Amino acid sequence: MKFVLYNIRYGTGGKMMYGGFLPYITGYLSGTSNHVKTISDFLEEENPDVVGLIEVDLGSVRHKYKNQVDSFCNSLDCFNVSGIKYGDNSNFHKFPILRKQGNAFLYKDSLQNTNFHHFDEGTKTLIIELELEEVTFFLVHLALGSKTRLKQITQLYKLIKDSQKPVIIGGDFNLMLGEVEIKLFLEASGLINPNINQIPTFPSWKPSKHLDFVLHSPNIKVNDFRVPLISLSDHLPLVLDFDIVKN
Repeated sequence: MKFVLYNIRYGTGGKMMYGGFLPYITGYLSGTSNHVKTISDFLEEENPDVVGLIEVDLGSVRHKYKNQVDSFCNSLDCFNVSGIKYGDNSNFHKFPILRKQGNAFLYKDSLQNTNFHHFDEGTKTLIIELELEEVTFFLVHLALGSKTRLKQITQLYKLIKDSQKPVIIGGDFNLMLGEVEIKLFLEASGLINPNINQIPTFPSWKPSKHLDFVLHSPNIKVNDFRVPLISLSDHLPLVLDFDIVKN
C-alpha cells in the first residue's frame, strides 16, 4: 500500500515569504482552482491507496464555494471523509473562510469505518480515524503552543494504544524542535518514524523544520519513504510505501 500525507495550504500554493509575514498570511486567501488541479496531478502520478490532506478548503470563496475534497475525488476516482478542524464551540465557525477549513482522507478501499474524535484542548481539535481492512489511520493537525501540543499528544496516545490493527498516524505535528519533542510518545506507543534522516518538511522552498510526520506500528514493513521536493504548498508531502506483516 502507499500513503501520502500532504499539508496543502488550502490549495493556495507554495508562496515564499518575500516582503515579510503579512504577504505570507494574505496568501492564504488566494484562489485555488489551478493549484488544486496541480496537486491532483501530483497525487494521480503517485497513485496512493490513502491520502491524508491537512489544510483543505471544504467550500469557501477561495475555491468558488466548492469542496476541494470533491474536486480531488472527481480527478482521482476515490472515496473520502473530511471534517472541519475546529471544535463545535470554536469562534472560528463564525468567520466565512475559517469555518470551511478542515482535514480529509482520500482512499480507494470501500471497506472502511470512520470516526471523528476531538482533542480536549487546542484550536485545531479534529482527529479523523479511518479504519480499513488491515490498518487504521489517524489524521491530526497539532497545536502551535508546546504545552497544548503535549496534552494533545498524550490524548492521542490514549486513543491509539488499544487499537486491534496496525496503526499509521499522519499529520502536521508543528514540532518546532523536530522528533525530540515526541521521543517519549514514540517509546510509550512503540510507533516508528520512517523519516530516519529527519528530512525537514517546511518551508517547501527552503526546508529547515521537521513539522510533518508519518508514524507507524512495528508490524508495518516500510518499502520506501520519500519527501518529494515539490512547491505546490508551503509544506512538502510525505510518501510511505508499506506492507502489513502478518502474524
